[in-house]
Amino acid sequence: MQRTILIVDDEESICKSLGNILLDEGYDVLTANSGEAALKLLDEELPSLVLLDIWLPGIDGMEVLKTAKNLYPRLPVVMMSGHGTIETAVKATKLGAFDFIEKPLSLEKIILTVRHALEMSRLEEENLLLRQKINQDYELTGTSPPIMELKEMISIVAPTNAWILIMGENGTGKELVARAIHRQSKRADKPMIEVNCAAIPEELIESELFGHEKGAFTGATEKKRGKFDLAHEGTIFLDEVADMSLKAQAKILRILQEKKFERVGGNKVIQVDVRVLAATNKDLEKEMEEGRFRQDLFYRLNVIPLMVPPLRSRKEDIPLLMERFLADFALKEGEPKKILGEDALAILMEHSWPGNVRELKNFIERLAIMTPSIGISAHDIPPLPKEGHKVEPFKDPVQDSVSGSFREAKMDFEKSYLSRKLREFEGNISRTAESIGLERSNLHKKIKAYGLESKGE
Repeated sequence: MQRTILIVDDEESICKSLGNILLDEGYDVLTANSGEAALKLLDEELPSLVLLDIWLPGIDGMEVLKTAKNLYPRLPVVMMSGHGTIETAVKATKLGAFDFIEKPLSLEKIILTVRHALEMSRLEEENLLLRQKINQDYELTGTSPPIMELKEMISIVAPTNAWILIMGENGTGKELVARAIHRQSKRADKPMIEVNCAAIPEELIESELFGHEKGAFTGATEKKRGKFDLAHEGTIFLDEVADMSLKAQAKILRILQEKKFERVGGNKVIQVDVRVLAATNKDLEKEMEEGRFRQDLFYRLNVIPLMVPPLRSRKEDIPLLMERFLADFALKEGEPKKILGEDALAILMEHSWPGNVRELKNFIERLAIMTPSIGISAHDIPPLPKEGHKVEPFKDPVQDSVSGSFREAKMDFEKSYLSRKLREFEGNISRTAESIGLERSNLHKKIKAYGLESKGE
């Protein structure tokens, strides 16, 4: 991948000689002769690395370094100076400089430092991608004919660059399919950026997808890269694509056709190379007939259709899924894995699971929480609803022999439940509140009342 290096020096001869050497090494080169010009270029181009002189007219190199690291913390900056001291080098390092090189410049050392800095930057990017992968569960669990057929289709289409439309009911695992495709693709070392089409307000769709320049509108206090920009050379996943307005669909269609865009408030044309995966739980042909979905967008997205089967059509996978969810829950909570008895399994196999795998996972997690013993038997399972009916509440795990009022028992359960959830999200109040559907302020009060440990935001 081509890398761009910005050279910032008020001596034209240094910019020219250093630039020529770097061009010969295969890098793209930008030059600036002042701190102001450097910051402008950073805003417009965002290079891969900066070679920055300390002594500059106007804004000096230290101020440029400080500003650049505040705006772009992961941008490697190498400082250069003919009047360097140990104190200056230490200060530059504390401000985030990758290295400090004294003038007159050794071209061999410059090239070596550039290579090291770019390699370090690449490793940091890979580390972020790996953390993303660790936090996501890609595996499609099951050995039934429908799921094996789906896995085979994924293995065939993933290595290509073909655009794929993933269809299926809510909770079937469409996002898992998208992530499996990306992981097996030639773009696996690049990011997969998810766009929740149903969650973006229509007035912000352009800013979210294409980004915006600083000052483009009220509240745009800094430059922002859009989803398509972030997904460059990787994959963009348009989840619940049928929930977009017709206006938003038109904007998506335009970028998919032209493969270029301008940020809101900007005039620079940005080329983008992305693989597009889209998902929906709706019948798009019916949506088109009723005028809610554009035909041209449908044909653009529907190069290869994949149908994710509902859980009721692969019920033989239910035991495997339950075992996996119980194991995942035990690992997450740091507790022994609970065992599902044959009588309990028989009851759960009879249920139609209209909410599919998502419903099953949530049910198993609640069952693991609410069952006090290691073994889960038929006695522990509440009556399952018929299709279209509400699920009955779980029985209270507190033994009948335990003394105390209902209020006390309820408080005991609430304290235990919140403690588990806080551990799951490493004490983060905001993430825990979002997960359990509770206002952050209310959760904070309960944490204080029960004397639980948290880490704020």
